[in-house]
Amino acid sequence: MNDTIRISKQRRWSESKAHSSWQIFKIMAEFVDGFEALAKIGPCISVFGSARTQPGHEFYELTVDIAKRLAEEGFGIISGGGPGIMEAANKGAQLGGGKSVGLNIELPFEQHANPFIDRDANLHFEYFFVRKVMFTKYSQGFVMMPGGFGTMDEFFEVATLIQTGKMSQVPLILVGRAYWGGLVEWLQQTMLKQANNISPADLDLLKIVDTPQEVADHVLQFYSKNALQPNF
Repeated sequence: MNDTIRISKQRRWSESKAHSSWQIFKIMAEFVDGFEALAKIGPCISVFGSARTQPGHEFYELTVDIAKRLAEEGFGIISGGGPGIMEAANKGAQLGGGKSVGLNIELPFEQHANPFIDRDANLHFEYFFVRKVMFTKYSQGFVMMPGGFGTMDEFFEVATLIQTGKMSQVPLILVGRAYWGGLVEWLQQTMLKQANNISPADLDLLKIVDTPQEVADHVLQFYSKNALQPNF
């Protein structure tokens, strides 16, 4: 390696380290803004699912009904702020008279905030991990609608946080037995029985349902015995 190339690489490395140091302040600012905004909102349920689901699809309309039902019981609704299931969740929140929160981030299928987010609860994030902290800290339950890799990531992250005691136990609800049943069966038969990589109690963290009333009943039953509070 000649001296010119070596000096150039060293310069780029130094510039990268300097940028990383300043990046800490941007990250801190996102945390502060998110904490201040969400701490005022009150008890909320996060709804996850595919950004590709269109209005009129059964899962879109089911999400609207679920969010509306939860809002009628006094819960705000938090979504990722984009289209698809997220839009349906925010729409249902508004129809039910509840707080409608959107935690936005620019992704390939989420180019803009949906129109059903409350103006004072439309938050934007640059960092994915900061956004995830906001979901987990300020949600008193999680509703997992059918979705793709992102939904699976959110589901397993929440399950891991609860399993390891890093987050308080809250309702973790999978909506759609036909959609989620194969995954849950794999968890039972392969992850638990064959590999012994989880315990039977871990599966008790999950609740599989099909209807809005089942979702609401599970959440209300849980909080008839547990206090509503931030998760960590």
